[in-house]
Amino acid sequence: MKRLPKLSILRGLLFLFDIDNIDSDEREEIIVSKNVNDEAELAELFDMLMRPEFISYSNSDREWYIDTLIYYLDIGESFDSVFDKITTYFDDEVEDRRKFMQVLLDCLLRYQAEVVK
Repeated sequence: MKRLPKLSILRGLLFLFDIDNIDSDEREEIIVSKNVNDEAELAELFDMLMRPEFISYSNSDREWYIDTLIYYLDIGESFDSVFDKITTYFDDEVEDRRKFMQVLLDCLLRYQAEVVK
């Protein structure tokens, strides 16, 4: 049974980049080294940090994140409520939050395809 899209789960997914997630100086250095407003660098960041965590999730959780992103991108969500509730290590403010989420979705779809093979 598919779970309904829920915007609040995206905050949990992005907690990896949150300043309150004081896990590793190395992770922090990787985050600040990337320009989050450049699609290629953002995808590299996701590949380095998000991919290992995402593929460790259950298939149903991975699908829930993907379905949620697809749903909210399709309805024109700004994602302000997600970004306004986290403080990230990013050096720059995310200029286009929808583009950020689209890059994230593209990466998650790629990771899911790798796992399902």
